[in-house]
Amino acid sequence: MRDVDVVIVGAGPAGLSLARGLADTGLSVTLVEQQPAAALAEPAFDGREIALTHASRQIMQALGLWQRIDPAQVSPLRSAKVMNGASPFALGFAAAKEGVEELGWLVPNHLIRRAAWEAVQGQAGLELVDGAKVTAIETDAQANTVVLDDGRRLAARLVVAADSRFSATRRMMGIGAQMRDFGKSMLVCRLRHERPHRHEAWEWFGYGRTLAMLPLPGDQCSAVITLPPQQIQELMAMDEDGFGEAVGGFFEQRLGRMQPVGTRHVYPLVGVYAHRFAGPRYVLVGDAAVGMHPVTAHGFNFGLQSQQRLAKLLEEAAARGGDIGAAPLLARYERNHRLATRPLYEATNAIAALYNDGRLPARVLRNAALRVAHGVAPFRRMIAAHLTQRVTA
Repeated sequence: MRDVDVVIVGAGPAGLSLARGLADTGLSVTLVEQQPAAALAEPAFDGREIALTHASRQIMQALGLWQRIDPAQVSPLRSAKVMNGASPFALGFAAAKEGVEELGWLVPNHLIRRAAWEAVQGQAGLELVDGAKVTAIETDAQANTVVLDDGRRLAARLVVAADSRFSATRRMMGIGAQMRDFGKSMLVCRLRHERPHRHEAWEWFGYGRTLAMLPLPGDQCSAVITLPPQQIQELMAMDEDGFGEAVGGFFEQRLGRMQPVGTRHVYPLVGVYAHRFAGPRYVLVGDAAVGMHPVTAHGFNFGLQSQQRLAKLLEEAAARGGDIGAAPLLARYERNHRLATRPLYEATNAIAALYNDGRLPARVLRNAALRVAHGVAPFRRMIAAHLTQRVTA
């Protein structure tokens, strides 16, 4: 048995960011991760491009992550367009109209993971237990005991779950989750194209499929294609020329001829919202708390903000000699994070449901919704504010 102040289960970006956020608190922190350290140090490219808001960039800068990412790999997002089927009307947002140089930034997920790993190297009071799986969590009034598959036991004043939207430790603690399986798969890949993207992102709700185009440096973009799993597998089976031609056709040749660059990756489309974000000396951060549908691109942004909210409360408690696992402290974290995430989570699911409904009434309603969003200035400004998150929550 070893005693530690905080055990963080999961060394993904949210878990690593929280560990970094606790660097100056005097708290001892142990990270438990199933992957070996070598995989954390050099994470593989996974096809995902993360849209970071202004608030998230500020958090990453404060943690020392942003400075570790090659600027040549960062793509500014200067405008965004939402399109509906074959309608010529599109809802648009431009950085210049919002009084900023960029709406946000696109950064490859594996580079964020690597930056987070590098930021915690040599951190005092931090230990990594890699290649280990949590098999049980035993609760007690003073500490929770985390049991590992090799027999080791860690007694922690607070256990933090940062182990994905399908969190195993969340289930161990008896916390359920609202899961919305959209019955679709999401294919992501990079492509080279002929025409310039001008750093504009597209969200295109077709009938039977949803497309997104994320502008990358140079003449490349990331395509996000949402379809039923069977159709995704057909795309995965195509050779490069056939796949490029198919995707170019999806986008109606608006970027000219498209050719895949690198590997294709498929992910299930499942939204998750935990019934509770906290339990006895236990708390959820990142996707373990809120796993967003990607249509609003806020999943990782919420993850960063969750660890920041928790780290601030733990730092304040540690500074005054308080109990970092006290129920009122964790309840405060839960309340704040729920208020910040629940409205957008529900709105995102409603948008995804409406814009994936091909029936005639839905087609009429979804086109009208875009026009209302464009024509009502306060509503449009509210959407833009959510998109950029210029003020840290």
